[in-house]
Amino acid sequence: MLVDSHCHLDFPEFAPELPDVVARAKAAGVGHLVTISTRVARFDAIRAIAERFDEVSCSVGTHPHYAAEEPDVTTADLVALAAHPKVVAIGEVGLDYFYDTAPREAQAHGFRTHIAAARETGLPLVIHARDADEDTAAILEEESAKGAFPFLLHCFTAGPELARRALALGGYISFSGVLTFKKSEALRAIAVTVPEDRLLVETDSPYLAPVPHRGQRNEPSYVRETAKVLAAARGVSPEQMAEATTANFTRLFSKARI
Repeated sequence: MLVDSHCHLDFPEFAPELPDVVARAKAAGVGHLVTISTRVARFDAIRAIAERFDEVSCSVGTHPHYAAEEPDVTTADLVALAAHPKVVAIGEVGLDYFYDTAPREAQAHGFRTHIAAARETGLPLVIHARDADEDTAAILEEESAKGAFPFLLHCFTAGPELARRALALGGYISFSGVLTFKKSEALRAIAVTVPEDRLLVETDSPYLAPVPHRGQRNEPSYVRETAKVLAAARGVSPEQMAEATTANFTRLFSKARI
């Protein structure tokens, strides 16, 4: 069994056929999906999807793109919403200097607020980091010094130094369909260095469809393609990779029922 540790089932691309999307994932051997929050203001819709399907759980948080839209979300707000039995993670949150759609100060403030919620609840923090390796690592190190918290660098496309520093803090790393792209040799080289007990896979669907589906709308069933490429890069069988990544998911997302 595989797990899609990061998808966005509330996005409009899935609305016309959401039950079919979940059914196709199950038929492909993807036994659990985590639909990820990007805005706390829309959490009710995300929670409703998780409640609708036994195979789906969810997170709560504000994506860095929307940090300026939700500056008043507090740690207490996140902790209260995370008490719902279907909420298994905090985020996604972090830093995005590629698009820079929110002021960097607002992104950093939101990042630290969500870290405090992860520390208080014990739920894993799902981190988005794009073109912000140094600041992401620095905040993780500063905040870890105040008290440990579980975290995952999702859809990892950063450099080896961020991977090294995150792993040194006990973090996990998740790879998406980007890993399958022809020009992702450097990313596959990083994936080989990650300890087997810190690896996860995801789709980040509806975005970043893996080869051979690149250019199409992505969906959770396609996580198998990423897992196959990850297995090949590491010289193990797809079955071994499925077993390892699912065990890692269960350990990190310990509240999830799969």
